[in-house]
Amino acid sequence: MKTVVVTDSTSYIPKHIREILNIHMIPLIVVINGETYREEIDISANDFYEEVRNGQKLPTTTQPPIGEFEELYNELAKEYDAIISIHLSSGISGTYQGAVAAADVIEGAKVYPYDSEISCMAQGFYALEAAIMAQEGKTPDEILARLDDLKASMRAYFMVDDLSHLQRGGRLSSAQALIGSLLNIKPLLHFVDKVIVPFEKIRTRKKAMKRIEELLGEDARKGEPLQATIIHANRVEDAAVWKNELSALYPNVEFTISYFGPVIGTHLGEGAMGLCWTKK
Repeated sequence: MKTVVVTDSTSYIPKHIREILNIHMIPLIVVINGETYREEIDISANDFYEEVRNGQKLPTTTQPPIGEFEELYNELAKEYDAIISIHLSSGISGTYQGAVAAADVIEGAKVYPYDSEISCMAQGFYALEAAIMAQEGKTPDEILARLDDLKASMRAYFMVDDLSHLQRGGRLSSAQALIGSLLNIKPLLHFVDKVIVPFEKIRTRKKAMKRIEELLGEDARKGEPLQATIIHANRVEDAAVWKNELSALYPNVEFTISYFGPVIGTHLGEGAMGLCWTKK
């Protein structure tokens, strides 16, 4: 059985890696000052943050049209028997539901929509693992079982640098944003039951990042090999410094660096930092 992997743009897997592993990507959409862009195709993360910095209105985001899923699935069905389609959490986007709806009308291949219940490179971990297993000839059931294993040990925490994005996006009240800004609070966020919720409120950016490091340490000190990704919103140098520091502390953890692209960056804002990890 030939199996292929599909994911959406919010996994933020670099194009050259997608090509090597034969991962197909469905883009989400961001609207900036009335202009529509397909994430990871029409606009890069760097260009996005530049546009937002100079713009007056907060961008908006939307899920891919169901027709794009159908078109891609039908094309892949000509060559593959199974399609594993891995998407960002159904609690924050209708993208997964779009994949489910499209899967019902596809003939010639069995489509397996998979709700990552998370986003960004944490979601990317699932797609990368699935693609490697597909190239090894593993069955869809074997791949999905492995993804569930990864999910059991997946951890991800995000620090928001600017509360105004959460407030303007309807995820934080104006009063909370004002108080948080005055007190220099950097809320730590994580996913619970498919949605983003506060984990802790931390004073100062430095203390917030230290707290995330402590949470990683709780798992890393168990001695099992982990894979982890530092995720940043236009903070390349900060991410590189943090990676070096964490690599020295936890030699049993394999660290990489990823980013918050336009869609997720719309809601978290420039300066956000995150860390996700799971067992290898």
